[in-house]
Amino acid sequence: MRNTMPAKRTRQRRRVPAALLAPAVVGLAFLILPLAGLLARAPWTELPARLTEPAMLDALRLSLATATTATALSLLFGVPIAWLLARGDFPGRSVLRALVTVPLVLPPVVGGVALLLVFGRSGIVGSWLHERFDVTIPFSTTAVVLAMTFVSMPFLIVSVEGALRGADLRFEEAAATLGAGRWTVFTHVTLPMIAPGVLAGAVLCWARALGEFGATITFAGNFPGRTQTMPLAVYLALQSDLEAAIVLSLILLAVSVVVLASLRERWTAVA
Repeated sequence: MRNTMPAKRTRQRRRVPAALLAPAVVGLAFLILPLAGLLARAPWTELPARLTEPAMLDALRLSLATATTATALSLLFGVPIAWLLARGDFPGRSVLRALVTVPLVLPPVVGGVALLLVFGRSGIVGSWLHERFDVTIPFSTTAVVLAMTFVSMPFLIVSVEGALRGADLRFEEAAATLGAGRWTVFTHVTLPMIAPGVLAGAVLCWARALGEFGATITFAGNFPGRTQTMPLAVYLALQSDLEAAIVLSLILLAVSVVVLASLRERWTAVA
């Protein structure tokens, strides 16, 4: 009798109150039903032919190339920024962290307008590039990469900064006492320790870049073969070809599922 009572109390504590169960079921239905509807309406028999259409292949190739380039740029600049925020000790660090993470909550269209004001022909940097080198960035493939980088880099920075804060400093200090320089300590000790965080941040960054829409259409436009990525192609296809829009949406959905599956172990470990 003494052994069964705690088990009964545990089972009772694990029961979900009806006041929470009902809204939970409604919320789950709200999240799952649209995805189920997308799968139900998919033209599965025509899927192979749809995937080989020139317009769809162009949008897919452009999205993969620009998202990968944006991720590479985010790694190049985001990892040093994350190290500065995690290990640096200087006035205004909290303000800098807030500014760096603003794109996480900023409406993407606003980000596109901001990029246009900076890199446009009359912008702060764009006017100088146009006058000195005759280079115009807006409404080009370069603009797509910049828009993706702007909205996705904060995901990488947040992930890498968290990994740096959780890393054991004793290994770095031991390497330094053995005569290793700062760069050697960073490349041979710090980076291997935070590699899972960097990888998780890069995957999230790439997925966010692949799904970018607002900043891209504002700053780069919607030109097939040059700036029309998959989200923009979905938006355009909705006006004339619903099945094409569904096929493109399925590709983005599949990418999202793969990303979530690849990060599941990391999130489970954190939890």
